Amino acid sequence: MNVGDFYAIGSALLWSFALILMRIVGYQIPPIPLTFFKNSVACLLVVIVLLVLGEPLFVQLPLFDYVRLVVSAILGIAVADTMIAAALNRLGASMQALADCAYAPSIALVGFVMFGERLNAWELIGGALVLSGVFVGATMSAEIKKPRDLWVGILLAATAHVIMAVGILMVRDIYREVSILWVSSFRFLVAVLAMLVYALIKYPTRMRSTLLLGFYRVDLWWKMLPMTVLGPFLATLFWIAGFKYLEAGRAAIYNQLSTVFIIILAYLVLGEELSKRKLAGVFLALVGALLVATH
Repeated sequence: MNVGDFYAIGSALLWSFALILMRIVGYQIPPIPLTFFKNSVACLLVVIVLLVLGEPLFVQLPLFDYVRLVVSAILGIAVADTMIAAALNRLGASMQALADCAYAPSIALVGFVMFGERLNAWELIGGALVLSGVFVGATMSAEIKKPRDLWVGILLAATAHVIMAVGILMVRDIYREVSILWVSSFRFLVAVLAMLVYALIKYPTRMRSTLLLGFYRVDLWWKMLPMTVLGPFLATLFWIAGFKYLEAGRAAIYNQLSTVFIIILAYLVLGEELSKRKLAGVFLALVGALLVATH
């Protein structure tokens, strides 16, 4: 196992634990303030690491590269992360893990649209298997309140992965040349500022009860801080590092292991149901994701 393998597998494992904590905290903190809290703390952590390592806080890049990083941050962090949190509240952790199998096909699809990377027969078959797996496994369970939440949650999760893929692939040439820590800190900072501007426009008199709620709920910090350290901070750094040191397909295979980790943790920690239909859907979706990633 080389360093890239370690980063990609580590990202999947760290993200799995973070998502379980996110599910627990999500019972009391809505998606927008939850996303703002974890991105703000993650940004602070990355900046601290930059200072400790003596790395620069400003990197000389062309204006167009900065524009791409700003768009990437708004799409991939501010928007996509909020959608993931909203989907998790509707689906529960194990069904969210099933919807997360859209990740690998999303990478392939976005690569085709943005860079003209051709989709071969195996990738098309894999994408079809992922879709079939999601439809097979999409079943009502105790953690899903009503039928509408099931399909809205799946749509939110799948769309979030497409947006996330656009956000990361549109700057892949930058994070291959520039410090991963600096790119992460910049993207987090932009995402935090974008959410702050959005809240000031939409909730100018209700900032405490909307955007800043996570900072006032000190009683939940013992869950929210580990969630932030494991997910937005460590898992994101490991995720980007995996793409830096591995081919995209190989990294995507390891990243997709989060589906297995999350389902096991959801069963053990949250007591979520593991029906035969859900397991069958996960199996189909994982096979499809692996086909896409390996081809």
